[in-house]
Amino acid sequence: MNIGTTGLWSPELRLHRDTAEIADAAAELDSHGWGALWIPGLGGGDILGDADRLLSATKNTTVATGVLSIWRHTAEEMAAGHARLRKEHGHRVLLGLGVSDAAAAQSAGGKYRPLAALNDYLDRLDEAPEPVPTDERLVAAMGPKLTELAARRSAGTHPFLVTPEFIAGARAILGDGPLLAPYLAVVVDDDPERARTTARGFVSFFIGMGHYAKSLMRQGFSEEDIANGGSDRLIDSVVAWGTVDTINERVQTYLDAGATHVALHAISPREGLPRTEWRQLAPLAR
Repeated sequence: MNIGTTGLWSPELRLHRDTAEIADAAAELDSHGWGALWIPGLGGGDILGDADRLLSATKNTTVATGVLSIWRHTAEEMAAGHARLRKEHGHRVLLGLGVSDAAAAQSAGGKYRPLAALNDYLDRLDEAPEPVPTDERLVAAMGPKLTELAARRSAGTHPFLVTPEFIAGARAILGDGPLLAPYLAVVVDDDPERARTTARGFVSFFIGMGHYAKSLMRQGFSEEDIANGGSDRLIDSVVAWGTVDTINERVQTYLDAGATHVALHAISPREGLPRTEWRQLAPLAR
């Protein structure tokens, strides 16, 4: 599946109240030439229904779940839904899967054994009446074991809040072929203090979560970097901010490190769909 070099990652494409405006925005983004529109799993809900809305509004872009929790959606439900969307919209659906954290597993009545749980989930996708093809699913992998699994059993991996150095390490594990499509938060603002404040408005919640904090520690950040919404050093390392040209240079560092696609999350200081930022970033669609 070819999803181009860049895409847009957006919770607003699920959360915005006006579904007609979501469809209109998706059609505009499709015309810009983005390779994929990524929607996060959030707390569950009808993620395939939300994907269907985007697919119906677009002609070319892939719609990817980035990512749905295996604890909130059964493999059987996802396989059946994926098959239905593929029949209606062609091969434009990429199913991103994540193991989330121990709390999510416990709330679903399961044990948090990420590797075993994901292997089992992938087995069930393979055993479904209409299996999800390996090249139409990928894994949110933050550690080497899950990255190895992603290389063997999916199209690749979609890591969250990572540096180019992380990407280089992941590429070494994946080998040359698999998709490596990191999330990258972006703020179109060249004022350092204002841009960092805007970035923290979204990423600070995730920085404080246990599994992401551990990932950031493995990437070389300290407890002081993770505290209080993230140090300037951490924010500058995992968020691209500045002019569009500056952001483009940061995207290139991920591609040079081994990424095949970068999913850009335009963080805006305003509520609603960040259409102004999306239009500013349109030259980066490819």
